[in-house]
Formats: sequence, structure tokens, C-alpha cells
Amino acid sequence: MLKISVVVPTYHRPKDLERCLEALKKQNRQPDEVLVTIREADSETWELLTSFNHQPLPLHLIKMDASVAIGALPAMNVGMDATSGDIIAFTDDDAAPHTDWLERIETHFLSDSNIGGVGGRDWVYHGTRLEEGEREVVGQVQWFGRVIGEHHLGVGEPREVDVLKGVNMSFRRTAIAEMHFDRRMRGTGAAPHFELAFSLALKRAGWKLIYDPKIAVDHFPAQRFDEDQRNRFNDIALINAVHNETLVLLENLPLIRRTVFIFWAILVGTREAPGFVQWLRFIPKEGSLAGEKLRASLRGRRQAWETWQQSK
Repeated sequence: MLKISVVVPTYHRPKDLERCLEALKKQNRQPDEVLVTIREADSETWELLTSFNHQPLPLHLIKMDASVAIGALPAMNVGMDATSGDIIAFTDDDAAPHTDWLERIETHFLSDSNIGGVGGRDWVYHGTRLEEGEREVVGQVQWFGRVIGEHHLGVGEPREVDVLKGVNMSFRRTAIAEMHFDRRMRGTGAAPHFELAFSLALKRAGWKLIYDPKIAVDHFPAQRFDEDQRNRFNDIALINAVHNETLVLLENLPLIRRTVFIFWAILVGTREAPGFVQWLRFIPKEGSLAGEKLRASLRGRRQAWETWQQSK
């Protein structure tokens, strides 16, 4: 039997955190420790936790003062450093793991010593409405660099993937060793694509990453306290997201694929991070907004190239 640590970063979401912790209390396979990372100034969350009955959870509260950078990424690194488990599982404060979450995670890790990471589906709720859909292709990086997520819609059998999703992922301690989530990832809150950097580094080291749709959490996307307000355009948020994704792919793709990726990203791109072809496609529908997205996307690509060159 393995020792399992669960890390939950939280920030000004006391009701969401309470739901998450209640779900962890109901696990068929109880966690060996649960570490919640909290900003020192987050008084409403501290107030909740002083009266919260955490039994039977072995709950550990980690206070982060002003010297620790703001954002989920620093909080997850602090939490990870404080764990003692053989397996380190991560979920968000606005998620509620299903009762068999840890049980299924442990089963995969016990089945194959070459498995370095395990993740699954997050069932996304918008209020009371469940986002519906099914995808067979999940968590893949295509040969030319396009990243396919869709973890929240995955169906089928467990399979190897290239990337896991932060709200529902776990790692073998011996696989990650002294690794941390990449501090160069931009974003004052969620730091988009940090999972991509971590996952591809593990893949490059020879570890398997497994996605199993039956390893599930209910996900209730909550308010964010940064520039990324989810479905509302913000040029800084897009620049950060494109920078992070581009930097990760520049560092992890081999030369030929990297070259193809650069040309594809600038000429074509995606709906979220458009190149010139996508810009032309969306002009009739979005007008000047399409141009704003193109400019932000190209700035993100350029800044990622500069970060990559500086990191060599």
C-alpha cells in the first residue's frame, strides 16, 4: 500500500474549499495527509477552517506569507515540498473528487512501476448545468505542436497521454524527484499550461502518464482573482497563455517538430491563440476583436521565444 498526499491550493473560496474537503472525507480510500495552502491574509478561509470539522482527514494547513509569490503555482510548489507521500495528488478548491478518486489512482500506480503520473476527467458544472460531450482524444500534443486538452469530456478506457490537467492529477514521488512546477509560467493566478510543462518533462524522462475517465472530480469553476476571467477576452491573459504554451513546446519538441510548430502557430494557430489564417476566419464574426486576439497571440509567441533564448 502506498502513502498518498493530497494538495489543495486555495484563495478566497471558503465555500468551495469546504465542499472539496467534505468530498475528501468521503473517500473510499482515505488520504494519508491533506495539505491546504492558504495565504496568510485570506481571513475568510481561515475563519472557515477554525470551525471546520476535518475528521477523519489528517489535515495540515500551510500558511503562506507575503514573501511567497501570489498564484496557484507557488502555492502548489509549497504544498508539494511539504508532502511526505509516495503519491502526490492535486485538486482545486473548486472541485469535489468522487468517492473512488484516490482508490482508482492508487490502483494504477500499483499496477505498473513505470507510471509516473495519473489523472482523469473533471465533470464541469456551470451553475447547476453539466457541460456535456464526449471525446476519445484527450491530453495529446499533435506532431506539429497543437495541444488537445478536453480532459473534461474524455470517455473510454485508460490510456497513455502527453499531458494531465491540474484539477485532477497525481504523481509518483520517485518520478518527480526534485521537480517543481515551472516558475517561468506567467499568470498571477492560474498560470495556464503549467501542467503541460510538468507533464512533458516527465514524458521526456521516460515515465508514462495515464488518463482514466473513471478517475473523476466534479468541477465548479469559481471566480478567479487575476487577469484571466475565463470566457472574457483579456489581452494580458491571452499573452500569458500563449507565452507559456509556446515556451513549453519550444523546449520539449525536437528540432523538426519545433520548426513546423513555429510556422503553424504564426500562420494558422487555433481559435484561442490565432495565427493569420484564424484571424481571417473570425473577422466576419468578431470584427476588430479578431485583430486584438491576433496581436496578443503574436506578442505571446515572441515573448516566449525571448524567454526560451534567455533560458538556454
